[in-house]
Amino acid sequence: MVIKIHQACSTKNALFYNERKVERHKASFYHSRNMPVLNPFLGDKNDRYRIFQEIEARNTRVKKPGLHLSVNPTVSDLVRLGDAGIRAEIDNLMSHLGYGNQPYLVYKHADLERVHFHIVSTRIDCETGKKIKDNYEREKTQKFIKSLEQKYQLTKDEPQEKLNYRFSGSSKNLKQNLESLFSQLNRMELITSNEMYDQALGLFQVEIRKAGRGQLVFVTDENGNPIRHPVRMSDFKERPRFNFSEKESHSIKTSRKETLDLPISVLKSVILKEITRQFYLQENQKDRLKRNRMKKQKGKGKRY
Repeated sequence: MVIKIHQACSTKNALFYNERKVERHKASFYHSRNMPVLNPFLGDKNDRYRIFQEIEARNTRVKKPGLHLSVNPTVSDLVRLGDAGIRAEIDNLMSHLGYGNQPYLVYKHADLERVHFHIVSTRIDCETGKKIKDNYEREKTQKFIKSLEQKYQLTKDEPQEKLNYRFSGSSKNLKQNLESLFSQLNRMELITSNEMYDQALGLFQVEIRKAGRGQLVFVTDENGNPIRHPVRMSDFKERPRFNFSEKESHSIKTSRKETLDLPISVLKSVILKEITRQFYLQENQKDRLKRNRMKKQKGKGKRY
């Protein structure tokens, strides 16, 4: 997670920068707080700017009244926090920096092949007209990032060379590993349909096909050709969450929480990196347990 404080000279510049991104379909309206209207995004950009302009007119001595922040989560951060978590932590960030009662707007950007968020507000207190103290703002931001990392157990994205985990013709414990894959995909809030689930499985060269009244799970090569004997779906205890009919899938999709609505290229990256991260966490845990057993055995040997 990276959070940047942009030293905007004016709220207008910061606001209109994000509004231009929306007009060019490179950003979208995402979130707002403490605005005088229920939905500030229904009006035009001048209506939104006027809200901040009226507050800043009470204190013209401040040369740089604009507050402009960008929140840049990694793909793993997006998965672990989810849409509801991102909104909640943006609110927590503003409160942490002393702007919790201020009106602010949040824009979601996806123009850099990655999702990030921009926050626009004013440094002029909407109640007193005084400038909000911004001492140690960067230090406070770093402290907030560390608290997020601890709260959600955030880690850095795995290096690109580690993202080649695939099932193969010689993979051991195939059924167990497939169940682990299903389990991890089932926990991802951003997967909301059969199509998305199939795309996620395809990243690991796994495919579900109908066979009579049942279904078979295949491991394939890059061309979709099976490379080992399939496993019957009925043999799995953990099964795909979205392995349903269209009617059932639609019912589940509409009942789930709102997702991040990621571009397909970003979605693939999110799924692949999160699954790979979980895989390496499991492998590291196995290594730790093995080392601990070896230490205990050595310790017992020293007693004799």
